[in-house]
Amino acid sequence: MSAMQVKPAKSWKRSLLFRVGAIAVGVLPFLLFELALWCCGWQGSDAVTDPYIGFTEIRPLFVVNGEGSEYEIASNRMPLFCEAQFPAVKVADEFRVFCIGGSTVQGRPFAPDTSFPKWLQLRLEKLDPTRKWTVVNCGGVSYASYRLVPIVKEVLDYEPDLIVLYTGQNEFLEDRTYDQIKKTPSWIGRTHGRLSSLRSYSFLRSRLKEIKSEAVDPENVLPADVEARLDFQGGLGQYHRDDSWREKVILHFEQNLNGMISAIHEAGVPLILCNPVTNLMDSSPFKSQHSSIMTDSQLSKFESEWQALNDRTEGRVEWEELKARLETLVEMNPRHAEAHYRLGQVCQQLGALETAKRHLVLAKEEDVCPLRILEPMYAAIHRVAKERDAPIVDVKAFFESVAPDGIPGRESMLDHVHPTIFGHQQISELLLLEMVEQGLVEAGVGQLDCREVFKNHLASLPFIYFELGKDRLAGLKRWAEGRVTRERTPE
Repeated sequence: MSAMQVKPAKSWKRSLLFRVGAIAVGVLPFLLFELALWCCGWQGSDAVTDPYIGFTEIRPLFVVNGEGSEYEIASNRMPLFCEAQFPAVKVADEFRVFCIGGSTVQGRPFAPDTSFPKWLQLRLEKLDPTRKWTVVNCGGVSYASYRLVPIVKEVLDYEPDLIVLYTGQNEFLEDRTYDQIKKTPSWIGRTHGRLSSLRSYSFLRSRLKEIKSEAVDPENVLPADVEARLDFQGGLGQYHRDDSWREKVILHFEQNLNGMISAIHEAGVPLILCNPVTNLMDSSPFKSQHSSIMTDSQLSKFESEWQALNDRTEGRVEWEELKARLETLVEMNPRHAEAHYRLGQVCQQLGALETAKRHLVLAKEEDVCPLRILEPMYAAIHRVAKERDAPIVDVKAFFESVAPDGIPGRESMLDHVHPTIFGHQQISELLLLEMVEQGLVEAGVGQLDCREVFKNHLASLPFIYFELGKDRLAGLKRWAEGRVTRERTPE
């Protein structure tokens, strides 16, 4: 009996070893292929290739100046970008930082001289005046993540020592379709993002695309420069609730994040991914739309009650009564963004802060013209960062921690997404602390105090700088409210 018991045990071990060996033999060619591509220096572009969006022309952001001494922002990229330059040849002991994103990175409604890249530059120069610090502002007005992908690919050729990525607010500005994504389950998109870091996967996929002559939908070939809906007369009227399109935009955003971070990691460049802040307390929704489930009688009742609420005469505000009336309206019309916003403000006045924040967030989420990053996009940033092991500077969490009642508003935000000048200074400190955490720089506690340096820099700026900033802020508000008068040029 004992002999008969041993035989199955040996058979089981032999079977296990056979299966492990078979798996190893099957995987070995793949590993050898991956190693061969790595040894040959093959760099796949698949990680930074957008399968859904194309452009009529991809122009370089930087060109060499006439003297050949510096790279500078190309003139044909103005005025969406501002002047920026760096040495054509990287000098000894130079540390290069490229800050990539939209108008917040640029410093709007002011200019790069009061943006967080500038304050970071001043902090680094104070930290070590003997070293060459180059912080390059690559902030483009209205630039969404899919427009940043080519920029990331380009700056990786300029020997960066750090890339700062601040994006997420501009994803809904341009019109495009997502027919292909509608046929693609979300898990496939995420899997593609993870596999894109493998050279063998990128190589095989690029060859397959060549064979199939895969092309982007002509409707999704965007112009070289941004053409946001709100840039033209009647742009706000083009926004309507479309939950399906919204989901595809969010998925596209996550794929772009995956691709950019994959390319940055593959190049061995340190990265800081920022989690953007939005103005919840003092930025009302830009367009509200009624819930589709409402009956005609419910809609009529809501509009009557809403009009009565707006026709209130000035006088003593009975906050509890107002809260009750707004709660009824929200229950009746749960997807009306402005109703959530008004209720959130009333709850804040009453000290019901958790309820206030919940409704203010819902006001942002139900905004039919979403000019602020959405909650699922925040989740995507954290998910991608975790999967890619990418460090995050949580600007949103910091601004919430210093805001009255924990809800960011006019104390730190100039409009719906742009921080104040002091807010930019705070972001630069968060970035420096993360650089210290990553071991990129060393800084003592006393070296973080840059108040005198910042004061002198602000004093050096002419009066007209701040006046122009005020004018741009007024223009931004008109733009966001759909009050531009520019007409589209007929094709």
